[in-house]
Amino acid sequence: MRWLLLVATLIGSSICGREKFLGDQVFRINVRNGDEISKLSWLVNSDNFKLNVWKSPSTFGRPVDVLVPSVSVQSVKSFLASQGLEYSVTIEDLQIYHEMDSIATDFPDLASRVKIGCSFEKRPMYVLKFSAGRGGQRRPAMWLNAGIHSREWVSQATAIWTARKIASDYQKDPALTSILEKMDIFLLPVANPDGYVYTQTHNRMWRKTRSFNPGSPCVGTDPNRNWNASFAGQGTSANPCSEVYHGPHANSEVEVKSVVDFIQNHGNFKCFIDLHSYSQLLMYPYGYTVKKARDADELDEVAQRAAKALASVSGTEYQVGPTCTTVYPASGSSIDWAYDNGIKYAFTFELRDTGHYGFLLPANQIIPTAEETWLGLKTIMEHVRDHLY
Repeated sequence: MRWLLLVATLIGSSICGREKFLGDQVFRINVRNGDEISKLSWLVNSDNFKLNVWKSPSTFGRPVDVLVPSVSVQSVKSFLASQGLEYSVTIEDLQIYHEMDSIATDFPDLASRVKIGCSFEKRPMYVLKFSAGRGGQRRPAMWLNAGIHSREWVSQATAIWTARKIASDYQKDPALTSILEKMDIFLLPVANPDGYVYTQTHNRMWRKTRSFNPGSPCVGTDPNRNWNASFAGQGTSANPCSEVYHGPHANSEVEVKSVVDFIQNHGNFKCFIDLHSYSQLLMYPYGYTVKKARDADELDEVAQRAAKALASVSGTEYQVGPTCTTVYPASGSSIDWAYDNGIKYAFTFELRDTGHYGFLLPANQIIPTAEETWLGLKTIMEHVRDHLY
């Protein structure tokens, strides 16, 4: 039944033109005769495609459900087209997007999946909305962003773990429950989906988006230098080949503009948190200037308490401070934009570690990272709950 609900949800979702997805897909293949059964048997038995048959046909005319790994999707589509085999994609993504669907299905009274736009390569951009449902559509809200730099895999993983934690702990954890009674939480686990796929298929260290730069052979813009906050200022580059290329203009990247438009249309966000890696830092505005933010003292106090809560799990130490002086000047960042647009509580987490593994953090550190980060996040959320403005 759960799979049927997921399939129905996906079939009913709107699409982004010729939509592309993040991971493994489920194909439903129609077989009408013995010849087509033979063709399909060759496909699923080939070691080249690494397919997994979920549902075999009992009679001709019944569909076959096949799990197709992301690396084989295009090859399988080409084979099916060349052999005249009819198919449809019933589950678009079995990784992060699938987990988002599972959370929305498992906790329908709290969680829902909201589409905010499409990436440059036409992948859907989904957020999970957590709402206790009281107070209408414009309740005070918090935004949690992850994966804006695609190679920072522990940020996407931590975000999706956090989503499950929020859903499962509601009405069990008094602090979280009280937060959700007052506010909604919007969580975007993959803010740069094209770059994320590229790190899995071509270049593990890819950072930027995958948009074209006319007149340059170099692809992509740094999406955390593309926000309208001292755009093209310190800590950015006008060179499209640079890792910190700011793009042709603010919000030129559709991934950034989708978030900006959603937040501005909503109009009642009180907190914006961006998850990155690595360095074990907890920062607040500004990145584009050494000038002290008007709320810097309060933001520092909150961040210090969050870092202390985070360290209580396994002793992981975080440095706290404004972006510009804690790490380096960085103009056009998400949290500076949020702060300058009236979202007072704006923070960046740089998750584990301090450089031993860097972006290649071992998988066995994902859950410990997420568990400790959750305590830091919850500390900030509690403060926002108690200081609505």
